[in-house]
Amino acid sequence: MQDPSSSSLSLGATPSRFQFNRQLWERFVAIAQPYFYPTGPRQTRVYLGLLLLLLFVVVAVAFWLTVGLTLLGRALFPDFFTTLAGQLVAQVMALLLSWMPYGAVATLAIGGAVAYRLRRGLQQRWSQWSLLGLLLLLSFIVNGINVSISYVFRFVENALNQQDANTFWQFLSVYGVIIVAVIPIIVLYRYVRLKLALRWRMWLTEHFLERYFSNRAYYELDSNAANTEIDNPDQRITQDIKSFTAVTLSFLLDILDSVLTLVAFTTILYTISKPLTIGLLVYAIVGTAIAALTGRRLIKINYDQLRLEADFRYSMVHVRDNAESIAFYRGEQLEREQVTQRLLTAVRNFDLLIIWQSLIDIFQYGYNYFTRIVPYVIVAPLYFAGETDFGTFTQAAIAFNQVLRALSLITNRIDEIAEFAASINRLGAFYGHMEQPYIAHQHEHRSEIQTHIDAQLTLEKLTILTPNSSQTLVQDLSLQVGANDRLLIVGASGCGKSSLLRAIAGLWTNGQGQILRPEVRDMLFLPQRPYMLLGTLREQLTYPHNYQHPEVTLLNVLEQVNLGGLPERFGGLDTIHDWLSVLSLGQQQRLAFARVLLSQPRYVMLDEATSALDIENERHLYQLLAETETAYVSVGHRPSLLEYHHRVLELRGDQPWQVASSAAYGRKSSERQVSSPFIFHKG
Repeated sequence: MQDPSSSSLSLGATPSRFQFNRQLWERFVAIAQPYFYPTGPRQTRVYLGLLLLLLFVVVAVAFWLTVGLTLLGRALFPDFFTTLAGQLVAQVMALLLSWMPYGAVATLAIGGAVAYRLRRGLQQRWSQWSLLGLLLLLSFIVNGINVSISYVFRFVENALNQQDANTFWQFLSVYGVIIVAVIPIIVLYRYVRLKLALRWRMWLTEHFLERYFSNRAYYELDSNAANTEIDNPDQRITQDIKSFTAVTLSFLLDILDSVLTLVAFTTILYTISKPLTIGLLVYAIVGTAIAALTGRRLIKINYDQLRLEADFRYSMVHVRDNAESIAFYRGEQLEREQVTQRLLTAVRNFDLLIIWQSLIDIFQYGYNYFTRIVPYVIVAPLYFAGETDFGTFTQAAIAFNQVLRALSLITNRIDEIAEFAASINRLGAFYGHMEQPYIAHQHEHRSEIQTHIDAQLTLEKLTILTPNSSQTLVQDLSLQVGANDRLLIVGASGCGKSSLLRAIAGLWTNGQGQILRPEVRDMLFLPQRPYMLLGTLREQLTYPHNYQHPEVTLLNVLEQVNLGGLPERFGGLDTIHDWLSVLSLGQQQRLAFARVLLSQPRYVMLDEATSALDIENERHLYQLLAETETAYVSVGHRPSLLEYHHRVLELRGDQPWQVASSAAYGRKSSERQVSSPFIFHKG
C-alpha cells in the first residue's frame, strides 16, 4: 500500500497519457469510496469486498423472492401454473432440493455478520448501502421479467404459427399482466437511482468543499499560477461532481445488468444454437477491443473540451464581475476579442470531437445493424430442417440482441465512457491537490516562516520572499506591536507592505524568521477591497463570524459608520442583494469597519482600508477604532493617516527598514521636502 503522501501526489499528478490505466482506477476509487466506506490502508479492499458481498446478498434475496412468488402463484392459480408454467414450477422445486437454499441462507448470515463486524465504518452510511442494495434487487427483478417475456413471446409466436387462438390470448394476457407489474418497478428503479445519485452528489460536494476550504487549499490552488492543471475549480465542484455521481451509478448498474443479461440470455441462446453463441462472443470481444482503442483518443479530447468550455464560461463571468472597469477603459472590443478567442478554441476542439465521434458512429452503426440479421441466418436452417419451432425465431432474436447489448456496453457507450474518464481525471487531480500532504509537499523544498501563537504580535528576524523566491521583499525585520499599539506601514509600491500583512495572516510562508501572533479568531484583516459575501446585510455585518447580535446593535453600528440608511434603502437587514454591485467601494470599506466594531478583535490589519473614503470619513472611522481596545496595523499612503498611529514602519526596498514615532517621521518627511512616495499620494 502506498504511503498517503505518495498517494496524494499520484492523484494530483498531471496525466501524461489519457487512457484506461491504474491511475484512472485509483482516482475513481479515491472519489467514489468515501461515501460508502472510510478510506485508509487496505480499506479499498474492504470496500470492494463489501460491494461483492452486497451483490451475493441481493442474489440470495432474489432467490427466495423467486421461490416465494412461484409457490404463491401456484397456490393461488394452480391450473394456470400447471398448464403454462409447469416447467418453471419444476425448476423451482428442483432448486429447493439442491444446495442453493443452504447457500442463500449462509450468504444472508455472512452478510449480517460482516455488517455487524464493520458497523463502525458503516455508521451513517446505512442509507446509501440500503438504496444501492434495493437498486441491485430491482435490477435482478427487471432481468427476470425480461427472461420471462422472451418465453412469453416464444409461446405467442408458436400459437400464431399453429393458429391456436386459446393459447395466443392466454399468453398475450400474461404479457399484459407482466407489463402492468413491471411499469411501477421500472419507475421505482429510476426514482431510487436518481435519489441515490442526488444524495451522493450532495455528500460528495460537501466533502470536496470541506477539503477546498481546509488548510487554505482554495488559496493555495488559486495563487499557484504555475499549476495549470487545476483550472476552474468551480466547474469541477458544481458540474463534474454531478456528472460523476450520476454516470457512476449508471455504469455500475449497467455493468450489473449486462452481467445478469449475459448469464440469463446466453443460457437461452446456447440451448438454441451453440455456433450462434460462440460467434456472438467473438464478435462482441473484437468490437469491444476496437472501441477501447479509439476511446483513448476521445478521453483526451473530452478532457480538453471540459477545460476549454470552463475557460470560456469564466471569461464571461470575468466580464460581468468587472463590467464597470471595462466600461471606464472602453475595453469592450478587446474583451470581445478575448472572449471570442476562447470560444473559437473550444469550438475547434469540439470540431475535432465531432470528427472522432463520427468515425466511431460509423463503426457503432455498422456493428449494431449487421447483428440484426445474424440470428435469422443461423436459426432459419434449424427451423427449415424441423429441429426447432417457429417461436424460437423471436426468442433467439430477443436473446441474441440482449446478449449483444450486454457484451457491447463499452462499444456502444465509448463516447460517454471517454467523457466520464475525463471527468474522473479532472476530479481526481483536483482531489489530490487539495490533500494536506500535497500542499505540504509544495513547500517542503523551501524555507518557511514559522508562526506561533502568542498574546501579542511579534516579528523576529522576518524575511519575506516572493512565491518563486526570486526577490526579497522584507529582510530581517524585528518588531513588536503590543496591546493598544497603532502601527503604520509605508513605503513605495511593490516594497512588500501588503506581503507583510499576508505573512502575518499565514497566507505567505515563503521566507525565514518567526511570527508570534494571537489566534486567527482574535484578529481581523481588512483588505483594500472588502469581501462581500452572497448573503443578507445582517450576515455582511457579522462576517466572518456567525454571532447573533440584537438588531438594535446592528443598526447602531451602521449609524456609527455613516451607513444608517442602508436597511431602509434595501428592505431591512435580512434581504439578499449583490452587495458588491449595489454598494460603492467607499460604502464597502465603511461596512468592513462596522465588522471590526462588532467583533472587537484584539488586532486589526488594515491594507489601505480607507483608500476610497474622503478625509472626514477616514478620520471618523479611525477615531471609532481608537476608542476601542483593539491594536491595529495599517498600510497606507496618505499623510493624514499619521495622526491615528503611534509608530511608522518604513519599508525601503533594497535599503534597511526603519521604525520611528509618527511625530518624528512626520518631521523627517517635511525636512525631505515630501520626497517619499508616501507623501506624493495626497488622497
